[in-house]
Amino acid sequence: MIQNAAFPLIRNVAALQARRFDLLVIGGGIYGAWTAYDAAQRGLSVALIEKNDWGSGTSSASSKLIHGGLRYLEHYEFSLVRHALRERRTLSRIAPHLVRPLNFILPVWQGPRASMFMLSAGLTLYDLLAAGSQPVPRHRRYKRAELLSDYPFIDPERLLGGFRYGDCQEDDARMTMTVVAAAQSAGAVTANRVAAEALLESDGRVTGARVHDSVEGRRFDLEAEVVVNAAGPWARQLPGASAPKVKLIKGTHIVMPAIAGQREAFLLTAGDGRVFFVIPWYGRTLVGTTEQTVSDPAQAQPTDEEIRYLVAGVRNSLPGLGWSEKDVISAFAGVRTLQDEDTGDLSAVSREFVITEPRPGLIMPVGGKYTTSRCDAVDIVDRVYRALRRKPPASRTHLQPLPGAPEGEFEAWQAHAMKGLGHFGVDAESAQWLAQRHGSRVERIGQLLAENPAWRERIHPQAPFILAEAVLAVREEMARSPEDILRRRMPLSLLVQGAAKELDAVEMLLADELRRMT
Repeated sequence: MIQNAAFPLIRNVAALQARRFDLLVIGGGIYGAWTAYDAAQRGLSVALIEKNDWGSGTSSASSKLIHGGLRYLEHYEFSLVRHALRERRTLSRIAPHLVRPLNFILPVWQGPRASMFMLSAGLTLYDLLAAGSQPVPRHRRYKRAELLSDYPFIDPERLLGGFRYGDCQEDDARMTMTVVAAAQSAGAVTANRVAAEALLESDGRVTGARVHDSVEGRRFDLEAEVVVNAAGPWARQLPGASAPKVKLIKGTHIVMPAIAGQREAFLLTAGDGRVFFVIPWYGRTLVGTTEQTVSDPAQAQPTDEEIRYLVAGVRNSLPGLGWSEKDVISAFAGVRTLQDEDTGDLSAVSREFVITEPRPGLIMPVGGKYTTSRCDAVDIVDRVYRALRRKPPASRTHLQPLPGAPEGEFEAWQAHAMKGLGHFGVDAESAQWLAQRHGSRVERIGQLLAENPAWRERIHPQAPFILAEAVLAVREEMARSPEDILRRRMPLSLLVQGAAKELDAVEMLLADELRRMT
């Protein structure tokens, strides 16, 4: 196995053309990234391509959570919840800079589905299914008066009390890009902006793909023994009629102002019985998600109706916040695939992950969730080895820390890192987020600040991201457009409105850095 550095990410199109690979992975979302990483770490030669940018589809449009899926207990999906809780523990251990504990408040009101006893039993089961050492505390119960004292904006009418339980939060786009970097470090050849246009076949077997490099404007055949089509909702376009049938489910989120003084998230129930989250996120609040069947992934656009639905849900449960549609800062939507089950209740459709093989040499995952993508990728690579007629060695992605994971106790390391960034004049809030997003790679931020002290300034005064991060995104994280930088390497475009001046500055910086690199 070839050992490379995780960073800088190298867009190595020439290496894609130079050989035939054991495995071609199509799709640079979280499933494609973990599959490429696991396969390369086990010794396969791997090519990973993405038609746009890493995580630019569904993998940057999630609820930003690593969680067991408490609501799945209602549908008796115990194995799925246990599976996800085990992964919550693993990911918090191998990526403490990207996966952080988060407490959730679950208020309970009188109603046909309300039962403090049943919810207590469900949360006890949730804790038991987690088993072993976990990054979050066990749940606790709140009396009505306690809950209103700590969270006075909760609707007091018919309030019975509530609970607190723990899960974890992440930056989904940054996690995806970091796993791509891990795949590169294990020997995978990676390139974004390379689209698979058609599958190659020989003697009835898929043998690669005809691809288009949109940067250089050229097409070539990328050959491989096995192809994993991990393009999510876009995956059906390549195999056509032989593709497995799936449901395309759109989920919309909105970004609202911060809830002053609050660090906890909320799990709430909308008027139609669907649960949704209200989550602190980068000094704002993330609210979502909706759930609607669509026919095309291009329909991943928030609608006014969905925005009204989410605002109304918060207003009904947390009326003391006084939020209205005028408070919406931004909205985004993503589309994921689920198994095509005949049910009118989308919340009842199984989230279980399955692996299909619609043609010899072509493997396609269906379903799954962000939290379980690492261990699902292990099963995908086992299937790849079966297609190669080779015995699979054991996976080790659960043992190896992801790039940037600092050694030792995270909070102590973070305090030291923030102090070091402060010496360069970085403000405390930005320094905190730098440590939590880049981990040990904040050393590279320090080197950039030594090169140009002016890069310590925020890109926008209302968001905790500095110019040095934009420079690093271009130089070492394969960013090639303002959207790559301001939406995925950092979610600035979701946190502020009217940043035209800042966008112009980033475009100029991007152009300067790309010229320097050529």
